[in-house]
Amino acid sequence: MNCKIKKILDYLQSQKGFDFSGYRRSTLERRINKRMLATETGNINEYCKYLMNNQAEVDKLIDALTINVSQFFRNPLVFEYISEKLMPRMIFGKLKKKEKYLRIWSAGCAAGEEPYSLAIIFNEFLEKENLELNLRIFATDIDKQSLKSAKEGVYNFESIKEVKYGLLSKYFIQENSSFKIVSKIKNMVNFSFYDLLEKNSHAPPESIFGNFDLIFCRNVLIYFNLEYQDKIFKKLHYSLTPSGYLILGEAEMVSKRYKRYFSGLSEYLKIFQKL
Repeated sequence: MNCKIKKILDYLQSQKGFDFSGYRRSTLERRINKRMLATETGNINEYCKYLMNNQAEVDKLIDALTINVSQFFRNPLVFEYISEKLMPRMIFGKLKKKEKYLRIWSAGCAAGEEPYSLAIIFNEFLEKENLELNLRIFATDIDKQSLKSAKEGVYNFESIKEVKYGLLSKYFIQENSSFKIVSKIKNMVNFSFYDLLEKNSHAPPESIFGNFDLIFCRNVLIYFNLEYQDKIFKKLHYSLTPSGYLILGEAEMVSKRYKRYFSGLSEYLKIFQKL
């Protein structure tokens, strides 16, 4: 790794506690270059000096490195598969064992579109089947600004463009050009700060003990090198219940070290079950 980039990463870790050393070099270079252009620093040496003399730039660089782009029901086929295949299996399985709770973790939740989408489809199923189940969705990210937006639950049209009209009118309140998620869905999701590379826990502290029936970790692993991916997979595997489900992004796969611990359920989707 370029020694100047390493110096920048070491500085970020000392100032804010974030360890970005596992990020792919191309990702780091691209996002640091964007901040160099924004600050009009001519080269990496100048930017390094600028960063260390401007605390506000530390936060801006962290935001650039953790940038998340998402929308409701992103990759609709994934949500269709969950609704048609996984959800009945999970919910009826719980009720058969007389368990009244179901736990989900959205790891890398961005501004909340993903966990709210999950809350909507599970609520739809429970209402349709006239069932009662305590659904707990834990949503985490390292981007504090995104988490703040998620808790507010207000979105623009770009975020909700994949939402079907019936769901849009039922679960959102339009306020001028914005769409606010209804309280019932908002209350199903617990948002919190959590770093997937945090060494002292295997699950978000708010969840107490992990034990998730379903984990979404989409478009997060692509930013990490293989060593750090393995560390994250260890955490995800440990946090899942026996036979729990793991959903990855379209460009992601279970690492070689952990392949034997998961079974792929779809030829076209990155949906896996813990063995």
